[in-house]
Amino acid sequence: MNSEMTFEQALARLEQIVKALEGGNVPLEDLIKLFDEGTSLVKLCTERLDKAEEKVKLLQMKDGVLTEEEFDE
Repeated sequence: MNSEMTFEQALARLEQIVKALEGGNVPLEDLIKLFDEGTSLVKLCTERLDKAEEKVKLLQMKDGVLTEEEFDE
């Protein structure tokens, strides 16, 4: 896995891994490698999503002034 992958690239690779694992024709040794790669990709995607969430800002008008506030779930 490459930490320079974009979120979209990591997600696409993760989808490929899931399809391969669901196919049931993967030898055990390869299955373990794919599973390890998949867990790393899930971690990378989660980190990227967490960073994106931190950057989300809400724009609000307060007293006629446009202000930024942190996104609050």
